[in-house]
Amino acid sequence: MWKLAILVWLVMGTTFAGIGVMVVLATPSLSGQDMNLIPLAAGIGALVAVPCAWLVARQIFAATVR
Repeated sequence: MWKLAILVWLVMGTTFAGIGVMVVLATPSLSGQDMNLIPLAAGIGALVAVPCAWLVARQIFAATVR
C-alpha cells in the first residue's frame, strides 16, 4: 500500500503545491513577498497532500483487494 500512497502523493502533492502557488500569485496583497511565499506555499501544499494521499490510497486499496 505504501507504493500506491507514493504514487497518489506524486499527483496530489503537485496539485496542492500548485494551488498554493496560485493563491500566492493571485492575491495582490502578497505580491511584495512572493519570492518568500512561493516556496513556502509549495512546501505546505506538498506536506498537506501526504495524509490526503494516504487516505485515498487506503480507499483504493480497500476497494481493489476484495
